[in-house]
Amino acid sequence: MIKIDAKTLIVALGGNALIKPGQIGKAGEQFKNLRSPLKQIAKLSDYYHIVISHGNGPQVGNLLIQQEAAKNQVQLMPMGVLVAETQGQIGYMIESTLDEELMRLEKDEEKLFLTILTYVQVDPDDPAFRNPTKPIGPAYKEPQPGFKKTAKGWRRVVPSPIPQKIIQWREIKKLVELDFIVIACGGGGIALIKKKNNFYGVEAVLDKDLTSERLAEQINADILLIATDVEYVALNYKKPDQVDLKIMSIAEARKYMKEGHFPPGTMGPKVEAAIKFIEFGGERAIITSIDKISAALDGTAGTEITK
Repeated sequence: MIKIDAKTLIVALGGNALIKPGQIGKAGEQFKNLRSPLKQIAKLSDYYHIVISHGNGPQVGNLLIQQEAAKNQVQLMPMGVLVAETQGQIGYMIESTLDEELMRLEKDEEKLFLTILTYVQVDPDDPAFRNPTKPIGPAYKEPQPGFKKTAKGWRRVVPSPIPQKIIQWREIKKLVELDFIVIACGGGGIALIKKKNNFYGVEAVLDKDLTSERLAEQINADILLIATDVEYVALNYKKPDQVDLKIMSIAEARKYMKEGHFPPGTMGPKVEAAIKFIEFGGERAIITSIDKISAALDGTAGTEITK
């Protein structure tokens, strides 16, 4: 039965939803790690229209390692194809785990879900294309052509432009209105640029949280919940004087970002996405851990960004 007047919730699952620190990414590990967030989402689907997005950093990195190891035997695939592969791979893991949780609730006959292969348009003049900074794939001890030196060694770096438009937003919105649980924007989406009537893939990696926020705007979602590996956004993270934040205004968030509390590669994009969503007119933007999704929606966990 289609819910009337239900709010639309986007849950952006971080990479830790599938592979936790210290794990090597076995299939069994990833299925087990998905159990907690998807058990909550299965129950929440009685009350919300839901879109699930997810990261793919470890998975696409593993595909690049496999390509490098077999480059003399198989044709190398561009980044867009690899992201598409991970959207299918992780979409299958989410769907099958979600199906099991719905069966436990005896709701498998009434709940519909679907994974959408998602393209994302970016600006060809985005400054990120002139200054690639996103490290991906394996690290090498010795310099490699086109690689940059990082803390882990020499790694390939690609641009990470700002997502401009989710191409399949109409399909996603229609499915949400029909009460499908939609899995979309995996890994930030497949990055494309448009020239006249043609789309062209680009070697880029998009931020999953910024893409999720862009989708939230396009489908007029009410709530954006970013699920990561910490329950609260914090000041002085992992320091003796760490302060967990339960509520943070946009002005406070911008101030803390300038002070360096939310680094670019970790909490920074999550806070930025939350700010953008509230500025757009979104009802609620929350950042919390994957185990506290339901509690955060109830207001008993997580950091909520407000006007």
